[in-house]
Amino acid sequence: MVISKRWQDRLVEWVISAFLLLLAVSAILPLFNTLAISLSDKAAVSGGMVKLWPIGFNLFSYEYILQDTGFWRAFGVSIQRVLIGGFLNFAVAVLTAFPLSRTTRAFPGRNVFTWLLVAGMVLNVGLVPWYLTISNYELIDSIWALVLPGALPIWNVIILMNFFRNIPRELDEAARMDGANPWQLLWNVYLPTSLPALATITLFSVVGHWNSFFDGLILMNNPENYPLQTYIQQLVIANRTMLQGSAGAQLLSRLSNNTLNAAKLFVAIIPILLIYPFLQGYFIRGIMLGAVKE
Repeated sequence: MVISKRWQDRLVEWVISAFLLLLAVSAILPLFNTLAISLSDKAAVSGGMVKLWPIGFNLFSYEYILQDTGFWRAFGVSIQRVLIGGFLNFAVAVLTAFPLSRTTRAFPGRNVFTWLLVAGMVLNVGLVPWYLTISNYELIDSIWALVLPGALPIWNVIILMNFFRNIPRELDEAARMDGANPWQLLWNVYLPTSLPALATITLFSVVGHWNSFFDGLILMNNPENYPLQTYIQQLVIANRTMLQGSAGAQLLSRLSNNTLNAAKLFVAIIPILLIYPFLQGYFIRGIMLGAVKE
Protein backbone atom coordinates (compact mmCIF):
# COMPACT_ATOMS: atom_id res chain seq x y z
CA MET A 1 0.00 0.00 0.00
CA VAL A 2 1.33 3.40 -1.01
CA ILE A 3 1.03 6.07 1.68
CA SER A 4 0.90 9.64 0.39
CA LYS A 5 3.26 12.13 1.98
CA ARG A 6 1.93 14.85 4.19
CA TRP A 7 2.18 18.40 2.91
CA GLN A 8 4.65 19.18 5.70
CA ASP A 9 6.99 16.43 4.44
CA ARG A 10 6.72 17.67 0.86
CA LEU A 11 7.43 21.23 2.03
CA VAL A 12 10.57 20.11 3.85
CA GLU A 13 11.75 18.26 0.74
CA TRP A 14 11.17 21.36 -1.40
CA VAL A 15 13.07 23.55 1.05
CA ILE A 16 16.00 21.13 1.18
CA SER A 17 16.05 20.81 -2.62
CA ALA A 18 15.98 24.59 -3.05
CA PHE A 19 18.80 25.01 -0.53
CA LEU A 20 20.96 22.39 -2.29
CA LEU A 21 20.19 24.04 -5.64
CA LEU A 22 21.36 27.39 -4.29
CA LEU A 23 24.57 25.79 -3.01
CA ALA A 24 25.21 24.23 -6.42
CA VAL A 25 24.59 27.53 -8.21
CA SER A 26 26.86 29.39 -5.78
CA ALA A 27 29.63 26.90 -6.55
CA ILE A 28 29.16 27.07 -10.34
CA LEU A 29 28.80 30.84 -10.79
CA PRO A 30 32.46 31.66 -9.91
CA LEU A 31 33.55 29.11 -12.50
CA PHE A 32 31.48 30.78 -15.23
CA ASN A 33 32.71 34.20 -14.13
CA THR A 34 36.34 33.06 -14.37
CA LEU A 35 35.75 31.63 -17.84
CA ALA A 36 33.97 34.81 -18.98
CA ILE A 37 36.84 37.00 -17.76
CA SER A 38 39.41 34.86 -19.53
CA LEU A 39 37.51 35.27 -22.83
CA SER A 40 36.80 39.00 -22.53
CA ASP A 41 38.45 42.20 -23.69
CA LYS A 42 40.83 43.65 -21.13
CA ALA A 43 39.04 47.03 -21.10
CA ALA A 44 35.73 45.38 -20.20
CA VAL A 45 37.41 43.36 -17.45
CA SER A 46 39.20 46.40 -16.05
CA GLY A 47 35.89 48.26 -16.00
CA GLY A 48 34.21 45.47 -14.03
CA MET A 49 31.60 44.88 -16.72
CA VAL A 50 32.12 41.13 -17.13
CA LYS A 51 29.80 38.90 -15.13
CA LEU A 52 28.75 35.55 -16.59
CA TRP A 53 29.11 36.26 -20.31
CA PRO A 54 32.25 37.39 -22.18
CA ILE A 55 32.40 40.96 -23.46
CA GLY A 56 34.63 41.50 -26.47
CA PHE A 57 35.14 37.76 -26.98
CA ASN A 58 38.73 36.74 -27.76
CA LEU A 59 41.19 33.91 -27.17
CA PHE A 60 44.28 36.06 -26.59
CA SER A 61 44.82 34.75 -23.06
CA TYR A 62 44.74 31.14 -24.21
CA GLU A 63 47.04 31.94 -27.11
CA TYR A 64 49.58 33.26 -24.65
CA ILE A 65 49.21 30.24 -22.34
CA LEU A 66 50.21 27.99 -25.26
CA GLN A 67 53.47 29.94 -25.46
CA ASP A 68 54.07 30.23 -21.70
CA THR A 69 56.81 27.72 -20.92
CA GLY A 70 56.62 28.53 -17.21
CA PHE A 71 52.95 27.55 -17.04
CA TRP A 72 53.47 24.25 -18.82
CA ARG A 73 56.57 23.49 -16.74
CA ALA A 74 54.51 23.94 -13.58
CA PHE A 75 51.69 21.92 -15.16
CA GLY A 76 54.14 19.07 -15.74
CA VAL A 77 55.37 19.22 -12.15
CA SER A 78 51.79 18.92 -10.91
CA ILE A 79 51.09 15.98 -13.22
CA GLN A 80 54.24 14.27 -11.95
CA ARG A 81 53.21 15.00 -8.38
CA VAL A 82 49.71 13.60 -8.86
CA LEU A 83 50.98 10.39 -10.47
CA ILE A 84 53.72 9.68 -7.93
CA GLY A 85 51.89 11.01 -4.89
CA GLY A 86 48.60 9.39 -5.84
CA PHE A 87 50.25 6.00 -6.30
CA LEU A 88 52.10 6.29 -2.97
CA ASN A 89 48.94 7.36 -1.15
CA PHE A 90 46.97 4.48 -2.66
CA ALA A 91 49.59 1.81 -1.96
CA VAL A 92 50.44 2.92 1.58
CA ALA A 93 46.78 3.41 2.54
CA VAL A 94 45.85 -0.09 1.33
CA LEU A 95 48.84 -1.76 3.01
CA THR A 96 48.06 0.07 6.27
CA ALA A 97 44.29 -0.34 6.29
CA PHE A 98 44.28 -4.07 5.55
CA PRO A 99 46.08 -5.28 8.71
CA LEU A 100 44.23 -2.71 10.84
CA SER A 101 40.93 -4.13 9.60
CA ARG A 102 41.73 -7.57 10.98
CA THR A 103 40.49 -8.80 14.34
CA THR A 104 42.58 -8.36 17.48
CA ARG A 105 43.13 -12.11 17.45
CA ALA A 106 44.72 -11.95 14.01
CA PHE A 107 46.59 -8.71 14.79
CA PRO A 108 47.01 -8.27 18.58
CA GLY A 109 48.49 -4.76 18.28
CA ARG A 110 45.75 -3.42 16.06
CA ASN A 111 44.20 -1.01 18.58
CA VAL A 112 47.57 0.48 19.56
CA PHE A 113 48.51 1.22 15.96
CA THR A 114 45.03 2.60 15.23
CA TRP A 115 45.23 5.08 18.10
CA LEU A 116 48.74 6.09 17.05
CA LEU A 117 47.38 6.96 13.62
CA VAL A 118 44.48 8.91 15.09
CA ALA A 119 46.86 10.81 17.37
CA GLY A 120 49.06 11.63 14.38
CA MET A 121 46.04 13.00 12.51
CA VAL A 122 44.78 15.11 15.42
CA LEU A 123 48.09 16.41 16.78
CA ASN A 124 50.04 18.71 14.47
CA VAL A 125 53.77 18.93 15.24
CA GLY A 126 54.03 22.38 13.68
CA LEU A 127 55.46 23.95 10.56
CA VAL A 128 59.06 24.35 11.74
CA PRO A 129 59.68 20.69 12.77
CA TRP A 130 57.97 19.59 9.56
CA TYR A 131 60.27 21.76 7.44
CA LEU A 132 63.42 20.80 9.38
CA THR A 133 62.67 17.10 9.00
CA ILE A 134 62.27 17.42 5.24
CA SER A 135 65.39 19.58 5.05
CA ASN A 136 67.48 17.11 7.07
CA TYR A 137 66.57 14.37 4.60
CA GLU A 138 67.81 16.67 1.79
CA LEU A 139 64.49 16.62 -0.02
CA ILE A 140 64.17 20.38 -0.48
CA ASP A 141 63.70 21.47 -4.10
CA SER A 142 62.80 17.97 -5.30
CA ILE A 143 59.56 16.28 -6.26
CA TRP A 144 59.96 13.94 -3.28
CA ALA A 145 59.49 16.84 -0.88
CA LEU A 146 55.96 17.19 -2.26
CA VAL A 147 54.94 13.53 -2.06
CA LEU A 148 56.84 11.76 0.74
CA PRO A 149 55.74 13.84 3.77
CA GLY A 150 52.08 13.06 3.03
CA ALA A 151 52.59 9.52 1.78
CA LEU A 152 50.40 8.12 4.58
CA PRO A 153 46.97 9.81 4.37
CA ILE A 154 45.48 8.84 7.72
CA TRP A 155 41.92 9.86 6.85
CA ASN A 156 42.07 7.65 3.76
CA VAL A 157 43.32 4.78 5.91
CA ILE A 158 40.35 5.18 8.27
CA ILE A 159 37.85 5.17 5.39
CA LEU A 160 39.43 2.11 3.80
CA MET A 161 39.86 0.28 7.12
CA ASN A 162 36.17 0.66 7.97
CA PHE A 163 35.20 -0.42 4.47
CA PHE A 164 37.33 -3.57 4.77
CA ARG A 165 35.64 -4.37 8.10
CA ASN A 166 32.23 -4.30 6.41
CA ILE A 167 33.21 -6.98 3.91
CA PRO A 168 31.46 -10.27 4.86
CA ARG A 169 33.72 -12.50 6.91
CA GLU A 170 32.42 -15.49 4.98
CA LEU A 171 34.44 -14.37 1.95
CA ASP A 172 37.52 -14.09 4.11
CA GLU A 173 37.04 -17.52 5.68
CA ALA A 174 36.26 -19.19 2.35
CA ALA A 175 39.44 -17.79 0.78
CA ARG A 176 41.59 -18.91 3.72
CA MET A 177 40.05 -22.37 3.62
CA ASP A 178 41.09 -22.55 -0.05
CA GLY A 179 44.67 -21.82 1.02
CA ALA A 180 44.88 -18.10 0.25
CA ASN A 181 47.70 -16.26 2.01
CA PRO A 182 47.27 -12.64 3.22
CA TRP A 183 48.60 -11.17 -0.06
CA GLN A 184 46.20 -13.30 -2.13
CA LEU A 185 43.39 -12.42 0.27
CA LEU A 186 44.04 -8.71 -0.18
CA TRP A 187 44.49 -8.87 -3.96
CA ASN A 188 41.71 -11.33 -4.87
CA VAL A 189 39.04 -10.63 -2.24
CA TYR A 190 39.36 -7.24 -0.56
CA LEU A 191 40.48 -4.99 -3.41
CA PRO A 192 37.91 -6.18 -6.00
CA THR A 193 35.06 -5.72 -3.51
CA SER A 194 36.25 -2.28 -2.36
CA LEU A 195 36.08 -0.26 -5.56
CA PRO A 196 33.90 2.52 -4.06
CA ALA A 197 36.33 3.09 -1.18
CA LEU A 198 39.36 2.85 -3.46
CA ALA A 199 37.86 5.38 -5.86
CA THR A 200 37.10 7.68 -2.92
CA ILE A 201 40.62 7.71 -1.50
CA THR A 202 42.05 8.06 -5.03
CA LEU A 203 39.90 11.13 -5.61
CA PHE A 204 40.95 12.60 -2.27
CA SER A 205 44.62 12.09 -3.12
CA VAL A 206 44.40 13.43 -6.67
CA VAL A 207 42.47 16.55 -5.66
CA GLY A 208 44.71 17.12 -2.64
CA HIS A 209 47.94 16.93 -4.63
CA TRP A 210 46.58 18.96 -7.54
CA ASN A 211 45.21 21.80 -5.41
CA SER A 212 48.08 22.07 -2.93
CA PHE A 213 50.19 25.21 -3.23
CA PHE A 214 51.59 25.97 0.24
CA ASP A 215 54.11 23.12 0.43
CA GLY A 216 55.42 24.02 -3.03
CA LEU A 217 55.93 27.59 -1.85
CA ILE A 218 57.80 26.50 1.29
CA LEU A 219 59.79 23.54 -0.04
CA MET A 220 60.80 24.79 -3.49
CA ASN A 221 63.64 27.32 -3.64
CA ASN A 222 63.77 27.34 -7.43
CA PRO A 223 60.61 28.77 -9.06
CA GLU A 224 61.11 26.34 -11.95
CA ASN A 225 60.18 23.52 -9.55
CA TYR A 226 56.87 25.10 -8.50
CA PRO A 227 53.76 22.96 -8.99
CA LEU A 228 50.95 24.58 -10.94
CA GLN A 229 48.92 25.95 -8.02
CA THR A 230 52.01 27.55 -6.45
CA TYR A 231 52.90 29.09 -9.81
CA ILE A 232 49.39 30.55 -10.20
CA GLN A 233 49.30 31.71 -6.58
CA GLN A 234 52.49 33.65 -7.11
CA LEU A 235 51.05 35.33 -10.20
CA VAL A 236 47.83 36.29 -8.41
CA ILE A 237 49.49 37.51 -5.23
CA ALA A 238 52.18 39.47 -7.07
CA ASN A 239 49.55 40.77 -9.55
CA ARG A 240 51.94 40.48 -12.43
CA THR A 241 52.51 38.50 -15.60
CA MET A 242 55.69 37.48 -17.33
CA LEU A 243 55.23 38.50 -20.96
CA GLN A 244 58.53 37.97 -22.69
CA GLY A 245 59.78 37.93 -26.28
CA SER A 246 58.25 39.33 -29.42
CA ALA A 247 55.07 37.29 -29.04
CA GLY A 248 54.68 38.59 -25.49
CA ALA A 249 55.17 42.18 -26.65
CA GLN A 250 52.45 41.81 -29.27
CA LEU A 251 50.01 40.31 -26.78
CA LEU A 252 50.80 42.84 -24.06
CA SER A 253 48.43 45.43 -25.51
CA ARG A 254 45.62 42.88 -25.68
CA LEU A 255 45.97 41.23 -22.26
CA SER A 256 45.71 42.20 -18.63
CA ASN A 257 46.70 40.44 -15.42
CA ASN A 258 43.05 39.63 -14.74
CA THR A 259 42.29 38.02 -18.11
CA LEU A 260 45.52 36.02 -18.24
CA ASN A 261 45.31 34.80 -14.65
CA ALA A 262 41.66 33.85 -15.13
CA ALA A 263 42.61 31.77 -18.16
CA LYS A 264 45.35 30.01 -16.21
CA LEU A 265 42.97 29.35 -13.32
CA PHE A 266 40.40 27.85 -15.66
CA VAL A 267 42.96 25.62 -17.42
CA ALA A 268 44.21 24.47 -14.01
CA ILE A 269 40.81 23.11 -12.96
CA ILE A 270 40.09 21.25 -16.21
CA PRO A 271 41.86 17.99 -15.16
CA ILE A 272 39.77 17.77 -11.98
CA LEU A 273 36.58 18.54 -13.93
CA LEU A 274 37.43 15.67 -16.29
CA ILE A 275 38.25 13.16 -13.55
CA TYR A 276 35.50 13.82 -11.02
CA PRO A 277 32.44 12.72 -13.08
CA PHE A 278 33.92 9.24 -13.55
CA LEU A 279 34.49 8.79 -9.80
CA GLN A 280 31.42 10.57 -8.42
CA GLY A 281 29.23 7.48 -8.06
CA TYR A 282 31.99 5.50 -6.35
CA PHE A 283 32.84 8.54 -4.22
CA ILE A 284 29.36 8.81 -2.68
CA ARG A 285 29.12 5.07 -1.98
CA GLY A 286 32.62 4.98 -0.54
CA ILE A 287 31.94 7.83 1.89
CA MET A 288 28.65 6.30 3.07
CA LEU A 289 29.94 2.76 3.52
CA GLY A 290 33.44 3.57 4.76
CA ALA A 291 32.67 6.34 7.22
CA VAL A 292 31.15 4.36 10.08
CA LYS A 293 31.69 0.85 11.37
CA GLU A 294 28.74 -0.61 13.18
